[in-house]
Amino acid sequence: MTTAPSSFVKGLEGIVAAQTEMSHIDGTAGILEYVGISIGDLSKHSTFEETVFLLWNKRLPNSSELGSFTSDLRANYALPEGFVERISSLPTSAEPMHMLRTMVSALAMYDDNPNDNSVEAARAKALKILGCAPAIVAAFDRHRRGLAPVEPDTSLSFSANFLYMLNGEKPTDAMTRAFDICMITHADHGLNNSTFTARVVISTLSDLYSAMTAAIGSLRGPLHGGANEGVMKMLNQIPTIDDAEAYVMGMIERKERIMGFGHRVYKAKDPRAAELMTLAKQLADDTGNSDLYEKSHKIEQVMEREYAAKGIYPNVDFYSATTYHCIGLKLDLFTPMFALSRIAGWSGHVIEQLADNRLFRPKAEYVGDHDVPYTPINDR
Repeated sequence: MTTAPSSFVKGLEGIVAAQTEMSHIDGTAGILEYVGISIGDLSKHSTFEETVFLLWNKRLPNSSELGSFTSDLRANYALPEGFVERISSLPTSAEPMHMLRTMVSALAMYDDNPNDNSVEAARAKALKILGCAPAIVAAFDRHRRGLAPVEPDTSLSFSANFLYMLNGEKPTDAMTRAFDICMITHADHGLNNSTFTARVVISTLSDLYSAMTAAIGSLRGPLHGGANEGVMKMLNQIPTIDDAEAYVMGMIERKERIMGFGHRVYKAKDPRAAELMTLAKQLADDTGNSDLYEKSHKIEQVMEREYAAKGIYPNVDFYSATTYHCIGLKLDLFTPMFALSRIAGWSGHVIEQLADNRLFRPKAEYVGDHDVPYTPINDR
């Protein structure tokens, strides 16, 4: 039996499966742009709300448009009636990412028309999920700490409101801005695994809730969004800055994966890591965590010496771990923070997919035997 020449590419590496106007990545040069604007400029000058508008509308808003979009988002901060009770009934031992995936899926049951896939309806559903997700995470974290949930404050920005609902007190301007920058840098990143998952699901004309639920499931993997938790675990295992080099070299000798380094796309330093490195240092100094930053920086120096020639540099997870720790987030909330931001990107890609949809249906290359005779069960 003859077969056609194989075009199989493991992991679909380098395969173009969709077109987007949302984000552009040049992995060799270390460039990330949202709708043509560098991530550095957005981190310095933009807000998360403005960045979401940019991704969903492919342009920056004027003052009036930004005000309207912000008001619409804040109008979706509150959870549906009875939803907090659902969260309060969950086991306090549940992992936050499992909880978030389940509760985002549950939002569909409070939608009068969850299967409406018109672009206009998809935008409204995306706004609802984006607005509710911070309240879901905050309510669950307080539930497992034995604390009452905090009602959202519609006078606060997306980032400030989340930190307020989580901690029960208004965050400082510095903490709010730090969290906002994290949200901006994580909002979109080409056709990554979770974004591809969202587009695949919606390409069946399923529904936006299913697409977001599937994307969250993809993100929680340790090779995707879960890597920032691995970075923090590694930092916690290193007693002092002086121990960092020996610890990393030991991992290298044992051929263990060092979380927070390397990326499928980037062969230069991840531009998001560059932005977060500066932010992490500032926050570490402000919160008395300078030793944590210094350990991170020492690890980066060792890895640069050992692996920069191979194109392995820090990725977005490496310094986001220090940043989230300094903000005061628990370790198992790191990946949910990634999800809160990436809902913006997933939703934008789903809207793009719906506007010009074609069902994803790749082929698999069969590599098994042929003409195998059937053996009756008594002869096996």
